[in-house]
Amino acid sequence: MSRSVAWACAFLALTCTLHAGAGDALKIPKSRLIEPATLAAELKGPRAARPTVFQVGFRTLYQEAHIPGSVYAGPARDAAGRAVLAARLRRLPKDAAIVLYCGCCPWDRCPNVDAAYREARSLGYRRVRVLHLESDFGTDWVDPGFPVATDGPR
Repeated sequence: MSRSVAWACAFLALTCTLHAGAGDALKIPKSRLIEPATLAAELKGPRAARPTVFQVGFRTLYQEAHIPGSVYAGPARDAAGRAVLAARLRRLPKDAAIVLYCGCCPWDRCPNVDAAYREARSLGYRRVRVLHLESDFGTDWVDPGFPVATDGPR
């Protein structure tokens, strides 16, 4: 993991500790989780079959490293971030395959993924999955060598 990604993850883990409701991510049904290797394989498949991926965490983390092709939607823990996510989701059909992810901190302390999942479901999207990042984005996506982009927010 690059030093800057490691720094961003450490800083955001502290932020999560201070602000997260314990266990929020654990409210997402296990059947709606997707593991990193599975998502990486899907993103290599035919373009028409690929899910639309939204990063629903902190801008700093997205700017340092993110899943190629993912769309930055802002931290879903607050109303402004959920509004950005909702606006971006409304551009998609209700049957679109969607993957949400954050990766700011350990899964059981993430303040963003549960709120993003609930927002997408409340808008009528039924094919919503959440990327299961047990530790953080750096440890569970970058370190295993899955594809990473470093371009700015889209």
